[in-house]
Amino acid sequence: MGCCRYVRGFLLFVVPFLLSPEMSSPALVHGQNSTMASLSRALNSTLWNTSNSDPCNWKGVDCTEASPSQVTRLTLSGFRLSNSSSLPLICRVDSLQSLDLSGNSFNSIPPDFITDCGKLTGLKLLNFSGNKLSGNLPTTLSSLKNLQVLDLSFNLLKGTVDSSLEGLVQLRSLNLSFNFFNGSIPTKLGRTVALQELSLSHNFFQGSKILPEIVVYKNLSLLDLSFNSLNGSVPDSITSLSKLEVLILSSNFLTGRVPHNLSTMRNLHWFAANTNSFTGPVPQGITRHLQVLDLSFNELGGSIPPDLLSLPNLESVDLSSNLLAGPIPSNLSRRLFRLRLGQNRLNGSIPPTIGELTKLAYLELEANKLDGEVPARLGGLANLTLLNLADNNLKGVLPKELGNLSKLVVMKLQKNQINGTIPHELFGLGQLLTLNLSRNMLSGTIPPSISSLTKLSSLNLECNNLNGTIPKTIGIFRDLRELQLGNNKLSGDIPRMPESLSTALNLSNNLFSGPIPTTLSLPQLEILDLSNNKFTGEVPNFLADMNSLTLLILSYNQLSGTLPQFRHWVTVEYAENWGLVNRTTPAVSPTSPSKRRTSSALVIIVSVAAALVGSGVAAAVLVFVVSRRFYRVKDERVETGEHLPQVVEGVLLNRDRTHGSQIDFARAMEEVGNPGNVLGKSKFSTYYKAAMPGGTTYCVKKLNWSDKIFQMGNQGRFRQELEAMGRLSNSNVMAPLAYVLTADSVYLFYEHVHKCTLFDFLHNEMGDVMDWPCRYSVALGIAQGLTFLHGLNQPVLLLDLTTKSILMKSLREPKIADAELFKVIDLSRSTGSISTLAGSVGYIAPEYAYTMRVTAAGNIYSFGVVLLELLTGKPPVSKGIELAKWALSYSSRIKEWEQILDPSVCHASLAVRSQMLSVMNIALSCVSHRAEARPKTRNVLKMLFNAR
Repeated sequence: MGCCRYVRGFLLFVVPFLLSPEMSSPALVHGQNSTMASLSRALNSTLWNTSNSDPCNWKGVDCTEASPSQVTRLTLSGFRLSNSSSLPLICRVDSLQSLDLSGNSFNSIPPDFITDCGKLTGLKLLNFSGNKLSGNLPTTLSSLKNLQVLDLSFNLLKGTVDSSLEGLVQLRSLNLSFNFFNGSIPTKLGRTVALQELSLSHNFFQGSKILPEIVVYKNLSLLDLSFNSLNGSVPDSITSLSKLEVLILSSNFLTGRVPHNLSTMRNLHWFAANTNSFTGPVPQGITRHLQVLDLSFNELGGSIPPDLLSLPNLESVDLSSNLLAGPIPSNLSRRLFRLRLGQNRLNGSIPPTIGELTKLAYLELEANKLDGEVPARLGGLANLTLLNLADNNLKGVLPKELGNLSKLVVMKLQKNQINGTIPHELFGLGQLLTLNLSRNMLSGTIPPSISSLTKLSSLNLECNNLNGTIPKTIGIFRDLRELQLGNNKLSGDIPRMPESLSTALNLSNNLFSGPIPTTLSLPQLEILDLSNNKFTGEVPNFLADMNSLTLLILSYNQLSGTLPQFRHWVTVEYAENWGLVNRTTPAVSPTSPSKRRTSSALVIIVSVAAALVGSGVAAAVLVFVVSRRFYRVKDERVETGEHLPQVVEGVLLNRDRTHGSQIDFARAMEEVGNPGNVLGKSKFSTYYKAAMPGGTTYCVKKLNWSDKIFQMGNQGRFRQELEAMGRLSNSNVMAPLAYVLTADSVYLFYEHVHKCTLFDFLHNEMGDVMDWPCRYSVALGIAQGLTFLHGLNQPVLLLDLTTKSILMKSLREPKIADAELFKVIDLSRSTGSISTLAGSVGYIAPEYAYTMRVTAAGNIYSFGVVLLELLTGKPPVSKGIELAKWALSYSSRIKEWEQILDPSVCHASLAVRSQMLSVMNIALSCVSHRAEARPKTRNVLKMLFNAR
């Protein structure tokens, strides 16, 4: 109920005067027809069908039933409007009660608009959210005296608030979230007794005395102050807001104790104060009237009050990441659907009564000191989708009753002391995407029936006592990305592995012997660990032909012969194979597995490039080599001559006349047909260099028309999406300039970037050392590009944000590539979790293992990894360990952060080191395990600006 009331809060004041029946309306009052016609011409929107003579039938126009009819509501959200000078015309609709202009591109509100609309006595709602408004609030806004609802959220507004809105005496709902406002929380908003909803989240409001002052708004039902810079404590006087239903104080710098008398607020249903620095105990009785409580990521101590979880209305409790100790209370509300108590110091056993919570969907008790057995009664949780009991001291066998959890998507029981065999009942969990039973004491064999988990994306059974062979049925999996079987006692033949494996395959520390089998030839695999076995013979050439491989660990076997030549991006570790010789890099010792093996081919090509520098060829050669390494290109040969792609349609997307005169579509297809122009290949595309007759060079990207994941069945929609992407204008985003359709493919044209990728600069010793000012500029640029993409009317999310997808125009100018893929790839056609399409190893947000959609929070996680690469100089994965997980292990040891910064840049000055530590704090918040704990995109940009 609390959640629902929050969601519908905005409608509380709108519905009474906005509802109008959807029926054919009578003729408009005199003059309004011509006014609406003039407005249509001024707005120049294609979404209004002006061929219909009755404006009441136009999209977003609502009229009264009376005869003659009057226009009462204009909902022009997402109409792609940007001409602010046309806005005053709207105010000529003198019967207007509601005006929604959200999701457009207005950059200012003209003074005439405010003056003219101030004369509309019936105007009650004004919504400018999601535009590009900048600067301070117009002081004339106070002239809109009858306004009851004002929404200016998701803009670029700044400055203070109070004086600009004092005259809005009837204001009931104000939303200024996601802007750049600063100063104190406003306390003089019209008649303070009228205000009922105040949303000020994601700004820079600050101060320690604001909360005592906020109580002037006696009728508030919703107060959201999250993601600001508020400090100090929450006063007991907050309880004087007796009508408050939703109170959100998350992500500030609040200290002291959680007010003990919140239990007296009878209407308060939702209280969130997570990600602050509250100390002391959780107050007794705080959940007396609550439905939602979130106090996670604080420093609360003591035990959980016995009655805290038992109140009948309670639906969601999150106390994770605190310092709580003692047992979990056994008296629990039957309405709970979310219970998060992970990352505390709780002890004792898991209460069996949890098994009675039939509505429970999320149970997270990880990283505590819980002991005893996993209760068999957990099998009664019919709606459970996520079970995380990892990193405790649980013992005994896995109860077969867990096989009754038919809706379970994620099961994490790693890092316990569970023994016995894996019950075959678990293999009936048809919705399971992630199964982690690693680091326990499980024994027996891996049952063949494990293949019944047909949707499984990640299977981790490492560090147990499993024996026998890997079942042949393992190859049946179609969506398995990651398989961890290391540190067991497995032996025998290695069967055919799922071709879907892409993240990692770990068979290390087992008893496998004989030659490395061809069943390990996996075209999508990035990490393969075969170390600490008894493999013999030569290293097979098929390993060198695996296009996606980035890390191969062969150490501590009995291999012999000559190591094949791997591609330049592959790290090969082969220590303690005394018969194995590496003739490709003689300077690297086989006993130095930590060093990167660099193919001599690169050395030869760079040497040739250096010799040619006088003729200007070197840069082109280097770009060619680097691009091929980045895109993991297979040395493919495309058909030439008579089989050149035939242009069906060529369209210029960019209105720049320079490109229009330079791009020759037929010549481009000739260039694409030349195998020497292949720059590289990514997961979805092949890249070519195309030189035009006028001397300009473009980068051409080919998408496979026949691939089922592309939305090319509907060519009209495909063209629309490309044209929309072509209109994007941001210095940090690569937008297509043109495209060509052929019978079986589409080719996208981009400016040719000569400086290769961020990954190459950071990890491949390109010669240009990136100092911290350069790295900081790159971080800001990527954040600005990401904020731009996420802030569009129809947000663009990135399928694969990595340092390899950031092209460098210069050492300080990054460009985000592949932004259009989100629009032209149909994710619904993927048969597994979204992680089978989105992301590269080391950058994939944890929740992608069990979700079916790309999210902004997932992009933020990937960006956090990029920040960590800039800060530490380390790659996203090293020796099988993800950089994000490694960095998070330092999150609570702030004094040790300096030790993990890149020593080549952090010692430049105290100022540099201080700024890097500030950015480290941002990076760690971005790679939080929990999606909801990560900052929003715009807030990340703000924090980076503040780190200057």
